[in-house]
Amino acid sequence: MATLTDLSEDLSRVVAERAPSVVRVDARHRMPSSGIVWSADGVVVTADHAVERDDEIQIGLPTGEAVSAALVGRDPSTDVAVLRAHTHGLTPAAWSDAASAKVGSLVLALGRPGKTIRARLGILSALGDAWRAPAGGEFDRYLETDVGMAFGFSGGLLLDASGGALGMNTAGLLRRTALAVPAATLRRVVETLLAHGRIRRGYLGIGAHPVRLPDALRDQLGQRTGLIVISVEPGSPADGAGITLGDVLVSVGGVPVRQLEEVLSQLGPDAIGKPLPVGFLRGGDIKELSVTVTERT
Repeated sequence: MATLTDLSEDLSRVVAERAPSVVRVDARHRMPSSGIVWSADGVVVTADHAVERDDEIQIGLPTGEAVSAALVGRDPSTDVAVLRAHTHGLTPAAWSDAASAKVGSLVLALGRPGKTIRARLGILSALGDAWRAPAGGEFDRYLETDVGMAFGFSGGLLLDASGGALGMNTAGLLRRTALAVPAATLRRVVETLLAHGRIRRGYLGIGAHPVRLPDALRDQLGQRTGLIVISVEPGSPADGAGITLGDVLVSVGGVPVRQLEEVLSQLGPDAIGKPLPVGFLRGGDIKELSVTVTERT
């Protein structure tokens, strides 16, 4: 029969085995974070919100040595940044597909904000299907833990009890929520950043906020809310198409929109350069115009 001592020893072993895949990332003033070794030739993945400068980045290796690194690319919508450390012979993380993960399963969060590895024990508090973050990033799974993201843990590994890497810890996607970017999402984003240096995103150039629709329009449109336009960037696609302050968006690309995330879902790479129909209310009347989506720079 397993004892608490056995469990303790097993967890300590997992931490020791996976520690070589976690590095320190110095990319903001006096606030180091953690990173994950993606490949032996120096590719490191970390949290985008922890990278506040594009140069003079330092990577603290498990050996205690510090080496310089260059920013390869970043995707704020998924909170992923890719660095290339000027070294080789690193130990890549051993990724898991999280297929066997269950709510209540034990997890370990690893970080290296200093020279030594640090660990926190918790559980998977919520699991879900594919979802979209408020910034527009698409995630293959929703992974939430009860592990408090201590200083410097963002960008580090989230492990299952057997040592499989489920994803990258981050406190930068949802406020007051400890999430992990799942391995499948990391793989997709990292490969794109390594190949192209950026993730292509469509752009309209508006700021909008949910607002309740009048009863008559609610019944006519079959939705309770729309998005009132509170800002339009000069020279943006929305500005050029004639969208103005006070317009209430009710559909984009033929899809009803009630939250800004639903607008962002229509602005993927395939939408760039193409006309997008936008339905909106102005002066109580339902109108529609076409906006040609451009790439966000």
